[in-house]
Amino acid sequence: MAYILSGAVSGLSSWIRAEVEFTGPIQKGKRGIAARRVQEWLCLHDHRVVIDSDFGDITESAVKEFQRSLGRPQTGIVNQITWDALVAPMLTALQGPANPGPTLRRSLVECGDCHLAVHPREVGGQNRGPWVRLYMFGNEGADWPWCAGFVTFLMNQASELTGIAKPIQGSVSCDSLAEQAKAAGIFVPQGSLQPGMPGPGAIFLRRRTSTDWTHTGIVTESNPQYFFTVEGNTNDEGDREGYEVCSRRQGYVGRDFILI
Repeated sequence: MAYILSGAVSGLSSWIRAEVEFTGPIQKGKRGIAARRVQEWLCLHDHRVVIDSDFGDITESAVKEFQRSLGRPQTGIVNQITWDALVAPMLTALQGPANPGPTLRRSLVECGDCHLAVHPREVGGQNRGPWVRLYMFGNEGADWPWCAGFVTFLMNQASELTGIAKPIQGSVSCDSLAEQAKAAGIFVPQGSLQPGMPGPGAIFLRRRTSTDWTHTGIVTESNPQYFFTVEGNTNDEGDREGYEVCSRRQGYVGRDFILI
């Protein structure tokens, strides 16, 4: 499976390609997922419409506004140029860093920075939208909190860029990430951190109990008092069930770590 865009989008994994590939003009009268994707991306570009999978007059007017912002002819029809502009943030994130670091940990942080720069976020409801589907292998909805999927996606990108195998398979479940790390011998509880840990490129897990973790993300910088992160599906409390990818400052209490 390919997680990095290095040529044509046809080389990407199937569920990723479905989010960014242009399959033909989309215009008034169109219904279904193609119309929905246009509406989602219009909203993500702050041209707000109702996301109802029905390309009607209002969606057409929003497309014209978007085309005007590009300096393009205002046809109201999503052609290749308009589509590429709509999905440009995702294409940027899929390209990864221009000069990836030589280690898996360094590349992991750099991939996270690439995603952070284009501000992925939900649209159309809880755990919904093209970014959620990207990180969750095509899945979305209330039952699909996506913080672990985001971490796993970044690991896959970093592994592809560096050619270094991931030490764990990854998962859309925080609990599964913890169990995989324990089996691989790279799980470090908060109380066992040594000087210099966790360091950039580690994965943090927010612990609820000794067998239950509720949120995860990538450590980008650490010091003895706190660490900085890039994380998905987060909120102001630094927990899951938020709506965006962002950077946070986290304390160590209640956090365990995976040392990639």
